[in-house]
This record gives sequence, structure tokens and C-alpha cells, in this order.
Amino acid sequence: MQAQEVMTRAVVAVAPDTPLEAVARTLLEHGVSAVPVVDDKGAVLGMVSEGDLIGRSDAERVARRDWWLTLLAEGEALHPDFLATLRLPRRTARDVMAAPVVTVGETAEARDIAALLALHRIKRVPVMHDGKIVGIVSRADLLRAFAAEAEAAPAPAEGGTMARLLGAAVARLDHHNHHGAVAAPAPGAKPAPDTGFTAADFATLDARFVQHESDRRAADRRAATDQRRATVAALIDHHIAAGEWRALLQKARAAAENGAKDFLLLRFPSDLCSDGGRAINAPLPDWPHTLRGEAAEIYLGWERDLKPRGFHLTARVMDFPGGKPGDIGLFLGWTE
Repeated sequence: MQAQEVMTRAVVAVAPDTPLEAVARTLLEHGVSAVPVVDDKGAVLGMVSEGDLIGRSDAERVARRDWWLTLLAEGEALHPDFLATLRLPRRTARDVMAAPVVTVGETAEARDIAALLALHRIKRVPVMHDGKIVGIVSRADLLRAFAAEAEAAPAPAEGGTMARLLGAAVARLDHHNHHGAVAAPAPGAKPAPDTGFTAADFATLDARFVQHESDRRAADRRAATDQRRATVAALIDHHIAAGEWRALLQKARAAAENGAKDFLLLRFPSDLCSDGGRAINAPLPDWPHTLRGEAAEIYLGWERDLKPRGFHLTARVMDFPGGKPGDIGLFLGWTE
């Protein structure tokens, strides 16, 4: 089963500038415990859950407990003190959202999604198509899908196994077009002199060459754009398994043994960032919020496993094709 078969398609989402009061009401009205924060293009910027609204620390929980309990009291008005805290200053979804976000593509396998939820200790993942959110897969969605799959599975036949029929048809055709072929000159024959040409003929040849080069460069740009899109799609769909993460750390250790001060964990197109790499290029402190796909997972892996051990993670723009951020590198460092 794939994500597109088990996901919830009616996505309830909020904009980054949505006030917390409205976010809380959205959770209650739709009976969900979290909502994705998306921009005007449908890209996921973060997730806001009940825990983010209530607060993670003891101080935050004490400060917000009363108004959250008031919200849960159906039909009751919001506490005046809570409304006052919302107005000055007014906090928004962007202020409390968790980012970056682990996402999956529509073709991600359900069992792989279950492994992701367990690895990152999360309850849901947005499903993306062409950089836009198209669904959500939660633990409940997976449980329902696995239960339905178990009920639908036929009992094994006694004394035998189920045969699987595989069919493949491959056709290869060679097309040869000989129209307009020029006969080769006879051995030893001298080429006939080219006469009757004019400067306009040469100018036409030059114009044809210029046009040909222009078309070639345009085709190269289209091919490069298609390749970048394919790379971004692959990085969004690819997820870091435990073995891959350990292998990366082993390579980083080998780099340290050879005197390196940091190690390139991942190089990826700036298009993988929700803002095209602008926050990393600036640089702005909230650049991690713009990461998506494999880059986001590496950041979360660092935050979970390596940050408490003194490692730091930096992001740098590696090149600037056409004056704009091109590839970006995530570097694991171990010195100040």
C-alpha cells in the first residue's frame, strides 16, 4: 500500500500568520490534534499540534493551561486573560510551529511511513506532490490500512503456494531515414568548386549557427531544470534509514581522523528549500524551517542524536548559477 491509498485527502491546514486563537479553534472544530502550516503555494512550512499550543516547558504549560482548558469546555467563551495575551503581542502559527517537517511522496510505502513515524517519534506526515501538500498520513490511517489489509488477505492454500504471474513485453524498433542522403565522391575525385555564393548566403549560415546555439542552450537549460526537479522529487521521497545515518557518521569520523573540521552530510538543490534557499543565503536564524525532504530528516537526526553531544550543523550555498542560490550543503562540524 502506498501513501496515496491510505492518506486523508481533506487536509485541514493553517497559514503561517494565523493567530493561535484561530489555530486552537481549528483543531477543536475539526477534531484533529495537529495541523500543517502551509504557504500560499501549498508548501509545508511546519506543524502545529496541541502540545505546541499548550507548551513544552513547565512554565509554558502553567501560562497556557487555563485558556486551553477553557477552549476544551464546549460552548464556553475564551478567558479574558487569554484574549489579552493574544492581542499584545499576538502570537501566530509561525511562532510555535515545529519545523522542519518530515514529508513523504504519494508513492511512499505504508510500512516505510510507519518506520519514519517510529524513527522520528512523530504521529503524522504530510504527503506531497510537486511541492504541494495533497494529504496527511497519521498513525490512525496506517492502523486502519493494516487492519483492512489483514482482513482482506486470503488464507494460504493447503499443500501449495500462491503463484505470481509476471508479464513483460519489450519492443525495440530501429528507424532509419535515408531521405536527403548525399552520395560520397568517387575515390580521387576533386570536389567541384562552390560558385555563385553571396555575402547574404554567408550571413544566413551565420544566423543559422546562432539560432542553433541558442536552441541548444535553451535545451540545456530545460534539461538542467528537469534534472533539478527530478533531484528534488527524489530527495523528498528518499528517507534516511538507520543504516544510512550510521554510514554518514562513520564517514564524518573518518574525515575527523584525517584532520577535517567538518563533513558534508548532504548536497542538494536550493529548490528543496521552501524559499529557494534565500534564508540560508541571508543567513537568517530560521533557515532550518525551510528544509524539506531528506535535508529536513538530516537536520532532525542531528537535532535528535548529535546536537546534545556538542556537534553543530551549518548550511552554506555552494554555488550561484545565474546569480541565484544553486546547490546547498549541510555540514556537520565538531570545532568552534
